Amino acid sequence: MAEKVTRINPEQLHETSGYHHITVVEAGRTAYISGQCPLDRNGDLVGAGSLEAQVDQVVANALAALAAVNAEPQYVVRSVIYVRSDERDVLGAAWRRLTQSAVAPAFTTASTLLDVAQLGFRGQLV
Repeated sequence: MAEKVTRINPEQLHETSGYHHITVVEAGRTAYISGQCPLDRNGDLVGAGSLEAQVDQVVANALAALAAVNAEPQYVVRSVIYVRSDERDVLGAAWRRLTQSAVAPAFTTASTLLDVAQLGFRGQLV
């Protein structure tokens, strides 16, 4: 499967902090995974007040979702991360924790990190 995904950083574009400007998928099956919230199997919020604990739960959930379709993080070609904070330090902390986790290869392609005012569950930070 790896030969079907090509990541490119053209010399004419600025250096990145780990992601690639262009990701090309030649062929194959596509799965869309959404809603990887910091919820446990029972639907309860994990890590109230802890960005780190919530990121860790999101990582665990994302890995489980990928495994369910026989995929791995390096096959992800697009991600969007929402963080309930407009503070750069908090956004950076979320990004660093994600890019140092088991799902880190997912963030070498088209990735967007956004601050938001509110998320779907009370106490949800990411």
